[in-house]
Amino acid sequence: MALTRQDCERLDAEDPLAGSRDAFALPDGVVYLDGNSLGARPRHAAARVADVVEREWGQDLIGSWNTAGWFDLPVRLGDRLAPLIGGGPGSTVVTDTTSANLFKALAAALALQHDAEPRRTVVVSERDNFPTDLYIAKGLTDLLDRGHELRLVDGPEDLAGALDERTAVVTLSHVNYRTGALWDLAEVTRQVHAAGALVVWDLAHSAGALPIDLLGADADLAVGCTYKYLNGGPGAPAFLWVNPRHADARQPLTGWWGHARPFAMEDAYEPAPGVTRFLGGTQPVVALTLVGCGLDVAERADLAAVRAKSLALGDLFLALVEERCADEPISLVTPRQHDRRGSHLTFSHPEAYAVVQALIARGVVGDYREPDCLRFGLTPLYLRFVDVYDAVEAIADVLATRAWDDDRFKVRSAVT
Repeated sequence: MALTRQDCERLDAEDPLAGSRDAFALPDGVVYLDGNSLGARPRHAAARVADVVEREWGQDLIGSWNTAGWFDLPVRLGDRLAPLIGGGPGSTVVTDTTSANLFKALAAALALQHDAEPRRTVVVSERDNFPTDLYIAKGLTDLLDRGHELRLVDGPEDLAGALDERTAVVTLSHVNYRTGALWDLAEVTRQVHAAGALVVWDLAHSAGALPIDLLGADADLAVGCTYKYLNGGPGAPAFLWVNPRHADARQPLTGWWGHARPFAMEDAYEPAPGVTRFLGGTQPVVALTLVGCGLDVAERADLAAVRAKSLALGDLFLALVEERCADEPISLVTPRQHDRRGSHLTFSHPEAYAVVQALIARGVVGDYREPDCLRFGLTPLYLRFVDVYDAVEAIADVLATRAWDDDRFKVRSAVT
């Protein structure tokens, strides 16, 4: 039976997460389906940052490193974020970018394998992994230049064949950025460990969107960003998690913030204990403050409820697209099964870029990924069932009327 908008209004009235939408400042007339790329602004973020700039910086000046707790922000935020990824206290820092953190994590994992016999020099990843992950892994193996290499697989079915006595580290994105496909974190970690290798997970497209249990899976290291489902703001600092059994791992970016005694100003580096050694230089206080605003909202939500709503929103989206767009050349890329998909849906269409631009012009904001992918993020903390209904109505109309076939929608911007 076809779902109506009234059915979606009823689902919204019954939604246990409905109240969380009020925590975000959302523009009128916009259905925002790009929170998997940049999360919406927490309503209180502007006032909180203004306080940092006007009072903590403007009035208290340098004293705020102590009085306002600027100095230990990366660790305090890490301890707040850790429960969202199953990390445990003292295991996580919020710092740097995902790329920089991945470099540190991969280098640390390779250092942990340094004395392995036979020599382990292979880093394994997925060919369709997020490009920066592949660039960082290749750059690191090239830099080491001691027989290290990057080996790529095409998907879960190929992983076992890529694991051998030379495999040192496997690095994978928990949720694929393009397709939305979800790896089985616990099973893959078990498989990698059975082969004598370590695993570094990229949680950029899953942290804050679904339950994660890094400690339960006995993962080794993990990284991720805070500006997607954690709503930390554009370019917000990323996070890095280290399993406590690897607390003494060596990382190469030995900046003064990761020193055991930063203000002793010693001429020799001595790493701080635990995950704090993964810090590098002076930390970006204003950006970290925004991460805290996102966590204010995220840590109040039940991740099981978030996941349940995400899947329900996805099921609704799929049902409506199949009902309203059956005669259009649009097809699902994301796995349909609940246990194999993250929190965004991807469809292919031969004119995907122009379709996305036509939708944005109508206030339905998704995004485009090469070569022909339309991505729609399902962010349960602020997305409603009626938003999904209205979005699919717009998609159906743009496709049926060929509204996308307009030259202005085919001009590529720098960011797609």
